[in-house]
Amino acid sequence: MTGQPGGDRPERRTSCEACGTPPAGARRTRRVGRAAALLALALLLAGGAATGCGGRATTHHKPGTTHEQASGKVGTLLTADDGTGHRLREVPAEGAPEVRLAARPDSEDGWNLQLTVANFHFTPDSTGGAALPGAGHAHLELDGRKLARLYGPWFHLPAAQVPEGGPHTLTVRLYADDHTAWAVAGKPVEATLQLAAASGQSTHTHSSATPSPTPPAASQASEADRTVTVTVRDGKVSPAPGRVEVTRGERVALRVTSDRADTLHVHGFDKELALPAGQEATLILTADRTGLFEVETHGSGLVLTQLLVR
Repeated sequence: MTGQPGGDRPERRTSCEACGTPPAGARRTRRVGRAAALLALALLLAGGAATGCGGRATTHHKPGTTHEQASGKVGTLLTADDGTGHRLREVPAEGAPEVRLAARPDSEDGWNLQLTVANFHFTPDSTGGAALPGAGHAHLELDGRKLARLYGPWFHLPAAQVPEGGPHTLTVRLYADDHTAWAVAGKPVEATLQLAAASGQSTHTHSSATPSPTPPAASQASEADRTVTVTVRDGKVSPAPGRVEVTRGERVALRVTSDRADTLHVHGFDKELALPAGQEATLILTADRTGLFEVETHGSGLVLTQLLVR
């Protein structure tokens, strides 16, 4: 090829003018580049599989949670299970989740079940994520057969789901978000209740969340630093609702007698207690936070008192 006028260098060919095929050197360069890129990707994927997120493997990792959350380090994971294949997650008795179960015949059909929990709150939006302290859901069983997963304190049990005859045993058990069962001293945190299908009445209730028998209301109140006694009759509260000043850290006993079945609720503490008609019931809580908190009944919607914690 001859030089161009003006002293320009000869034009370098980068492909065959006839077919457009790159010369052999260019093809080899492209192949080496592609091979290097594939090798780097393979090493990256292998490293991720070996270390997981943050270097440790986890069986539950809900999108949006961190690895530390997903590792579920609360308590001790036991090899024993709850009898249905869910492993037990044991925590110390002090501050452990607790549950009680009550059943009331429904005016139209079946029963209304109420779960009263302590040191526990329902977290339906994070099921499948971490095992976080005092959080999760519950399972309801009838004679050892699972009926439902519960994400709140109330559940309507239709009569059609309860076989004729009886009595039958209802069991409610608390679980963490990762589906392990909360346990104390190697036993699941649960409550049972004997249900007589023929009469539509509950006959007995027992909770395994409290190792020792529940003391009488008077004994419970004597353990408190301050006792508030309230009576509800014909829709009126006595004494008239007022404000009780409490020092942070004090134990408060709420002794309530209602002439109708209802539910006692303390706002801000997530504490509830079933109120049987005509019987005194006592709820004890530790005022571990400051603020103004209303104490009310759910069914009748009455404000019983206010707790001012300083």
